[in-house]
Parts: sequence; structure tokens; C-alpha cells
Amino acid sequence: MPLFPLSRRHLLGAAAALPCLGGCARAAGAVTLSINQSRSNGIIMPDYMGLGYEISSVAVPGLLSAGNASYVQLVRNLGRNEFMDRRGVIRVGGNTSDFSTYAASGKPVSSPKATVVTEANLVELRGFLDALGWNLIWGLNLGSDRLDNAVEQARAIARIMEGRLIAFEIGNEPDLFVLAGHRPAGYNYDAWLKDYRRYKMAIRAVVPGARFAGPDLAGAADWMPRFAKDEGKDIALLTAHHYITGQANPAATQETMLAEEKKFQGALATFRDTMLATHIDWRMCETASFSGGGRDGVSNTFAATLWVLDYLFVLASYGCSGINMETGVNHLGKISTYTPIGDDLNGHYSAAPEYYGLLAFAQLPDGGMSPVAIEANGINLTAWSVMDIRKGERALAIINKDTVQDADISITGIDMVGPDVKPNVRMTRGRAMRLTGPALDARDGVLLGGVPVAADGSWRGAKYESVKVANGTATLHVPAASAALVWLSGQLNGAPARLPSTP
Repeated sequence: MPLFPLSRRHLLGAAAALPCLGGCARAAGAVTLSINQSRSNGIIMPDYMGLGYEISSVAVPGLLSAGNASYVQLVRNLGRNEFMDRRGVIRVGGNTSDFSTYAASGKPVSSPKATVVTEANLVELRGFLDALGWNLIWGLNLGSDRLDNAVEQARAIARIMEGRLIAFEIGNEPDLFVLAGHRPAGYNYDAWLKDYRRYKMAIRAVVPGARFAGPDLAGAADWMPRFAKDEGKDIALLTAHHYITGQANPAATQETMLAEEKKFQGALATFRDTMLATHIDWRMCETASFSGGGRDGVSNTFAATLWVLDYLFVLASYGCSGINMETGVNHLGKISTYTPIGDDLNGHYSAAPEYYGLLAFAQLPDGGMSPVAIEANGINLTAWSVMDIRKGERALAIINKDTVQDADISITGIDMVGPDVKPNVRMTRGRAMRLTGPALDARDGVLLGGVPVAADGSWRGAKYESVKVANGTATLHVPAASAALVWLSGQLNGAPARLPSTP
């Protein structure tokens, strides 16, 4: 994994709607955001962004291909902003991987329980990764327990993906293998670890430098610290999956999506504490709103746009080094309603609502996060702060998830001044980019910076507005059901610090 010049462990250890137009004015509540620059609550890594695919997507000729121009552009947008190209991560696995077969010169088949991936598919995927400059996590089939085929596939992957492969995973969600029918009752962590080591040894025999990640858990959070202890430094990455709940659950609602997900905080704390204790990064390598393909009318609406922007920061605040949002065809052979990239199965791809939340996140810098204390007066609003000390800039994401209440925002603690801060930065000016939609349940019409993503996957001409900064306080209005990205800049060691230019 690419290394960031700042220490994640040091930073993390310190922490243990549409704007009203045409006279539709409504009362706004006062919200104060106070940035605590004496502490850290996370770091955004350069390769934080990622997408996840069922292995059945790899078996679709022409999909994950350098020649699929609009699709490449849609993914490329998520790894860059006006300052940098980031190195994102593609993760291939999913439930279909534990039913799949590798046949080097065979015929590709994309099927929930009978996928066949060929060498030609892998060569095409390599071209896709090269076109993006992204890297790969690959999940091997443990469910079917065909070791010889897994070894053959691992050898082909290592050869074709040389320089792009981060790690292999062995088995998808092995803590659910009994439920999935892959193993008999009683299969547990100890049984999986024996399987994992058997596969690892066989693969290392033909790919001596192979690196591995795991445990790729679905819900058994205790597997992560156990795996980290048992495998020690012979782990490239710790991995987990998460969905809010199943799409068939009556609780899979807009209200649930936009609420603080308190029940998952214990698992996240376990992941963070494991990373801090072992110095092994952890990644949320498969995640989306509601499992089973998402809830229609919720996962594919503007509510999901706001949810995912907030969710990415939540994970980072618990030490997550990166995420892989699921997209495309799911394990049921259908296009998921939670997919950020729409696919009509006729060669046309589009930015779904969730995509705009990922795109908004991609505009913000890498770097250390500072806690933001929020006095929201009952408004359902979250805010996150990232400092790019190299440019003397502070960026914020302010997400008003409230269905009715606008917010008049005051931001304090924005300056970096004092004898222990070098360079000193006095914030004197700022700008904002809006993330808006017609309504929380809207399935289209989402805009970032006032413009949509075009049919060819491009996104250009984003509009900014000035943000008032005076006496160390920035102020702006954020309507209900909308978000604002804010950049604050000013004087750096007595000279103007760079403010991003408008694209």
C-alpha cells in the first residue's frame, strides 16, 4: 500500500436538498462548528477511495476494460481532484467468488454460482487498472475448496497484475460460510485459519512473494484481532465488510440511512484498536448501504448521496485506511440499487446518486483530520475537517441530513496559529461547492458544484461561491438536505497561501 508521509498511528492514537431559490425563504437554525486542532481523529490516505466488484463482473467482456471509455472516466473521476491523481483500489471478490472457476483458455461465464474467469478477462482487467493507475485486491475461491484451481488462478493473477496487486484474500466472508452452505455447522475462526494457512502455503510455493489480506469478515468483528495476532506481520492488510442492514429488513429506510449508526461503533472501535496495537492497516473492502442489492427507493436516491459522503469520513475517523464501495452486478445477477455507477446492461453507464457523494469526497485533500465539535441545536448535521498543511488549506465537508431545517453555519478554530504550529496559517478567505438534489427521495437531478456528470463520464465546470471569513470565523448557509464542501485559505508565514483555482 502507498505510504503517506504523516504517521497514521500517531494521528489516530491521539484520538483513542436544494438551496432556496426565488423567495422560498425559511427559518434557519444556528449551528456552530468548532475545530479542535490540538487533536486528530483520522487521516485520509492517498489510496482511500475504491470500488468493489463481484468476480462475475470481471467475466463480462468489455466491462472492466481500458476500451470502455465512459466507464473508465467515471472511475477515474473518483481518484482525482484539481490537485492530484490518487491511486485508488479495485477489489474483486464477493459471494460469487466462492462459486467461481478459473479456466485460462476457457469461455467466460458471468453467473451468480457458476462464474468462469479466463486469462483474457484478467488481461482486460489489467488494462483497466493501467488506464486508471489503480491497484487490485483479489479474492480467491475458498468456499468450493478447489485448492489446485485457486493456486492456478493466483499464479495467473500474480503474473498478469504484477505491480498492481496489493494482496490476495482467501474466502469471502468466511464467518458466514455455514450460512452460505460452504461448510458444515461448527465451522469457525479456527477452522478457517487452518484453511487460510493451507491455501497460503500452496500459493506461496508457486508465487513466493505473494501477499495476503483478511479475514474479510462480514460480522464477526473479533476475527480481526485474532487474525492479526495469529498471522502477525505476515499480513498485508486487515479487511472487513459492512452493510447497515439487509434490504428486506423493514428498517432499511431513508430515516435509518440518515441516522447515526450507533450499533456499528463497537465493531469499528475493535478494528481501530487492532490497527493501533498491531500497526497493520485495515480496509473496509466491501460495503454499501443495504445488503442484498440495496433497497429500491432508498439506496438509489439523493439520501444515499449524503449518506455515503458522511460514511466515508466516519470510517476514516476509526482508522480505516480505505473503502471499496460495491458497484455493478450483485451476487443475485442483478444490478444493485446501491451501485454508484449505473449500468443498463446495454453498454450505457451513468453516475447514480451515490456516485455524487463519492465524487464530492474526491474533491477534498488527503491529510490529517481534526475533530469538529458541533452545536447543531437539534439539526441532523455532521461536519468533517481535513488540513492540507502543505498548501496551508483547511477543507470541510458539511452535511445537512435534516429533512426540513436549514442551517446557518459558523466555523471557529479555523486558523493554525501559535508558537508550536509551523507554518502558521491565518485563514482569511474561502469558497464553497454545493452538493444538491431536488429532494431526498430523488433518483436523478443530483448536482455537484451546480453541474451533473455528463453522459461520457466527464464532470466539468463546477461552480464555487465565496465564503465570508472574518476574525477567525467563517460563515455560510447550508440548506436542509444538502451538503457543502468548504476550502479555507489565507496567509502562510506572512505570504498568501494558495487558494485552489476554479476548474
